[in-house]
Amino acid sequence: MRCPYCSKINNKVIDSRLSKDGKVIRRRRQCNECGRRFTTYEKVELSLPMIIKKDGRREPFNREKIIAGIQKACQKRPISIEKIEEFVDSLEIYFQELGKKEVPTSEIGEMVINKLREWDEVAYVRFASVYRQFKDIGEFMKELEDIIKNKKQLNKDEK
Repeated sequence: MRCPYCSKINNKVIDSRLSKDGKVIRRRRQCNECGRRFTTYEKVELSLPMIIKKDGRREPFNREKIIAGIQKACQKRPISIEKIEEFVDSLEIYFQELGKKEVPTSEIGEMVINKLREWDEVAYVRFASVYRQFKDIGEFMKELEDIIKNKKQLNKDEK
């Protein structure tokens, strides 16, 4: 591990701790050259599928891109980063266990959009507007009308 300050590789681990869920090890390191301390995280490397984009390109599965997209949709909404990360963890496990070598972005997008619908209507609409590429206000309004209709139906069912 290179020191982020002096770029030397001569360092030592001075403390290791397991995360709460036991999936990550946090290591405190000290560079033997410059003496500065830094933290690294170690986790199991998963064999995840390649993602097939809408235009046919293929990219490695990137949890950070998924988290960033969900965070944008959830901006200023009452959804914690822990909740988002737990969901993305479950996606990674699902796709690892699925055993496919390639997965279309549409499969991931549908899973994300369904989870956002469950969590928060505003975050859902934000994500849907980008994911489904609404072309005009009419498509946006139709999605909102569907949400309102479903909410009214749920309220009737509860009574």
